[in-house]
Amino acid sequence: MLERRGVMVSGAAAVCFYEVCPTVDQYCQLRLIAGLSEKAKEAAEMALPKTVFAVSGYHCCDLVAMGRIVGDGACHLQLCDIAVHPRLQRQGLGREVVLRLTAWLDKNLPPSAEVSLIAKGASNLLYAQYGFVPTAPAAISMCRRC
Repeated sequence: MLERRGVMVSGAAAVCFYEVCPTVDQYCQLRLIAGLSEKAKEAAEMALPKTVFAVSGYHCCDLVAMGRIVGDGACHLQLCDIAVHPRLQRQGLGREVVLRLTAWLDKNLPPSAEVSLIAKGASNLLYAQYGFVPTAPAAISMCRRC
């Protein structure tokens, strides 16, 4: 049985948040709907069980918001897969996901832990509200696709 961790009313939609990863199909679908890059189902099947912590927001039975923390669990972690269904964007659900993820970080990690993320577009404005700062020019983010 999943434990509900709060209800948020977004416009006319009540969204229930759970501290759980979405299913593989829900994950892949919301990524596409929200405009994130496509992930192969096989990759999601491998990745989701290795999640350190996740938040999923549901309206009725539909996944409408999500976010994950991945990494080694103590030294190096990353916020990823922050996504909100387009019809519910700009209503505070993204902020709620990041708030819940950062609350978990603050409660569970040692002060020496380093948490990173890739901010695309204007999303850096959201993440800055939760203590994330640009690393440039001292460091830059780099990516390698297989």
